[in-house]
Amino acid sequence: MSAVEERVHSAANRVAGEIRSRIVSGAVQPGVKLPEEEVRADLGVSRSTLREGLQLLVRERLVVHELSRGFFVRVLGRDDVADLFAVREVVECGALAAAGRGGGGATSGIAWLADLEAGIEAGRRAAVRQDWQGVAAASIEFHHALVALAGSPRLDAMIAQILAEFRLAYAHMDEPLDFHLPFLERHRVLVDLLADGAVSAASEYLRTYLAQSRAALLERVPVSSH
Repeated sequence: MSAVEERVHSAANRVAGEIRSRIVSGAVQPGVKLPEEEVRADLGVSRSTLREGLQLLVRERLVVHELSRGFFVRVLGRDDVADLFAVREVVECGALAAAGRGGGGATSGIAWLADLEAGIEAGRRAAVRQDWQGVAAASIEFHHALVALAGSPRLDAMIAQILAEFRLAYAHMDEPLDFHLPFLERHRVLVDLLADGAVSAASEYLRTYLAQSRAALLERVPVSSH
């Protein structure tokens, strides 16, 4: 790859990263069109760089391209949501199990605890403000921090992409705070189990947590959703 190509590719990654962050934060909602001229001007990039960045997000299943219509933030259907939960169970519970076996992560001391506690606190502050977008973003960060316990850069990258796509599922919530609040308390239970060194128990608790979250969310996804 030439120096010019590297710069273009790097710029496209920055574009994808910025739009991805907006999706995760809830600033950009599923189903919304991404008007290319507005986004290009906002990010200060060329049309070709924007297009390359958007195509990266298409490959990550965050954006869809419709001929003659443009780029849209993807809307998840029931099969998407069910599959994402299946993948999350494998990755998140597996990461905790690896951490418990000493697979490169750490579940002792305070370093690993800081990110988890920060996620809990951010969720609580957002809940007090009745800011469900903030609660959702804090939940995403909490689960990313759980996987980080395994100490694997590849798992970190994998869960970041999975959770970004999963964030799209929240569009199906009519009363999102009611959905999220019970799980905020479960984050506290998970951290307490980990702090006590009960990593296997935490992994099983997380497995049950994800199953209950899956059932509650699928109740909200229309059967006809695509």
